[in-house]
Amino acid sequence: MGFPIGYTEVYLPRLLIYVLTVLGFIRKLISNIFRVVGLGDFLEPEFTPELTRTEMSSLNNQVRSASALLIREMLPVVKYSELVDPPESCAVCLYEFDAGDEIRRLTNCRHVFHRSCVDRWMDHDQKTCPLCRSPFISVELRDSFNERLWAGSGIGDYYDE
Repeated sequence: MGFPIGYTEVYLPRLLIYVLTVLGFIRKLISNIFRVVGLGDFLEPEFTPELTRTEMSSLNNQVRSASALLIREMLPVVKYSELVDPPESCAVCLYEFDAGDEIRRLTNCRHVFHRSCVDRWMDHDQKTCPLCRSPFISVELRDSFNERLWAGSGIGDYYDE
């Protein structure tokens, strides 16, 4: 006993795959012809071209930068000399603070960092303290933060009637 040399069952799935591939090419050809002629609006939403990978990444970057900008607005910037009981060094860059340094004191955990250090941290889509991982935005401010982020994204305009 052994395996038979030829399988007749293999031809049907191959044929199905070839037919589906040809139909996909025909769909793309028709949708491109409609767009060139100016009838692209008549296509159903499922036939509209999807966002490319670069468009998706730029859209994600815009949303990330919007949340980072909003967090920056909500976190206060003060001079190091104005603090009552300040730490000696920044936990991100490990440099000591100078009297004229601009710093951010996080509202949730009260940790202190150089402004540029924590801003760079936020630019990498981080929304928590680099030291203790508590969120930048406290629970009391989270609702207003989400509302402002939603309003700033422009997504709500699509759902308004």
